[in-house]
Amino acid sequence: MTLGEALISLLEAYGVDTVFGIPGVHTIELYRGLARSKIRHVTPRHEQGAGFMADGYARVSGKPGVALLITGPGVANAITPMAQARADSIPMLVISGVNQSATLGKGFGYLHELPDQHGMMAKVALSSERVTDVEALAAALARAFDIFSSGRPGPVHIEIPLDVMASEAGPMPSLPAMAKAPEPRADMIAEAVRLADAAKAPLIIAGGGAKHAGAPLELLAEKLDAPVVLTINGRGLMHRHPLVVPASPSLWATRRLMAEADLVIGVGTEFGQTDFDLNAVGGFEMPTNLIRIDIDSEQLARRPATLTIQADSADALRALAVAVQPAGVRGGAGRAEATRVAAFEEIGAEMQEQLRLVETIRDTLPGSIIVGDSTQPVYAANLYYDHDRPGGWFNGSCGFGALGYGPAAAIGAAIARPDTAIVCPCGDGGFQFTLPELGAAVEARANVIFVIWNNSGYREIETSMRGAGVEPVGVSPAPPDFLKIAGAYGIAAERLAGSDGLAEALRRARATAAPYLIEITVD
Repeated sequence: MTLGEALISLLEAYGVDTVFGIPGVHTIELYRGLARSKIRHVTPRHEQGAGFMADGYARVSGKPGVALLITGPGVANAITPMAQARADSIPMLVISGVNQSATLGKGFGYLHELPDQHGMMAKVALSSERVTDVEALAAALARAFDIFSSGRPGPVHIEIPLDVMASEAGPMPSLPAMAKAPEPRADMIAEAVRLADAAKAPLIIAGGGAKHAGAPLELLAEKLDAPVVLTINGRGLMHRHPLVVPASPSLWATRRLMAEADLVIGVGTEFGQTDFDLNAVGGFEMPTNLIRIDIDSEQLARRPATLTIQADSADALRALAVAVQPAGVRGGAGRAEATRVAAFEEIGAEMQEQLRLVETIRDTLPGSIIVGDSTQPVYAANLYYDHDRPGGWFNGSCGFGALGYGPAAAIGAAIARPDTAIVCPCGDGGFQFTLPELGAAVEARANVIFVIWNNSGYREIETSMRGAGVEPVGVSPAPPDFLKIAGAYGIAAERLAGSDGLAEALRRARATAAPYLIEITVD
């Protein structure tokens, strides 16, 4: 067995069932044995698409997304999706080739040569390792999966020199037991219970790190009678619950709710700018009495807090919910309702109208997963939107903010959940970033419904330019005829003048059980 074959066997042993990649002359040996394995290979049209697909797959499947990439331009093209995955704590394993061991760092001008590929990847990945034999490969994979299972996940990179790929692997080492997340300390839980029991107006803020902890989150909120504010990646938790506030902490209405709380419990949120000061207007202040729950000790050290609990959010919330005393009525539902009303009013009539497009998707296709790109309806919903399933609303306009994320990530999500409706709202500008991935959707039988909001340009950027007194330049890239392009790929498509008729179009799209494109033209 070659080391390339050993790689496939080890990935199978870790439960990997899908990889995304574009083979090249520098990864042929990594593909040896792939055709005989149970692992499915999905071919995007660009390495950036491979990374975004791996991201969407990971968010929906709960397993790491895996990408196989060539040396040099392949890994360079994947830096953007890796940075998006790092910003949103998404487990992504990027395995690449690198030039012959004896040539590295010499500048001989070999194909795909970089001065220091390993160093470049180490800047964006949580870790980057170069392997020299099967033992080193097994150890690198073990460390990667330990990161995914026990800490704050993100992208991990492993590179294999060309001469090592084809070398004889030797005996396969056994897989070690994967590391587990730290358990919440009993003394920290006891102190958190003391603070919670003493509070008169507690508040919970739940982020993406809590999306798997819906049941204990709801139980704790009800026992404390505490409103629960959801960040963008936390949307879908406690859908339509009287205590839930599905509104951005950037809104003044939500900030008032936070300021009036005498205890804030922040769960699985980094208190980042794209959630807490989206428009960069300032004015957000960290709570003075704050309990933070996070799996990552480094994250906990970045913001001041009264008490920090390092643990998986579900474990910590469960321990708290069991230990706290029922508080009785503290007016939590009334505070939440008042904030919801004020926040919805605050976003204004234009964004309320754009929000209705997203709500139409949710109400027409209940339980769907909506994978958005940077476009006006997505911006509106990021400010205020209540999705109907945890983890079913995510997009690339927060965190790293990669334009063109949505279409490819939606394909990855559809591969992970082929029986679930996957809808991708995307602007005409962002869709052109990853337009060729329509071909990958057809080939992979990824039944994504692409909903293109076509306002003939980058309207949010144009608005920002005008607001800053800058005459708009470069904000009107001419869109193609999307219906003709869809037809060229064999994808059924239709065009709507405005969002009227969207519900019927979504039903037609879902009935086809195939990729489908709906273009909405707006003035």
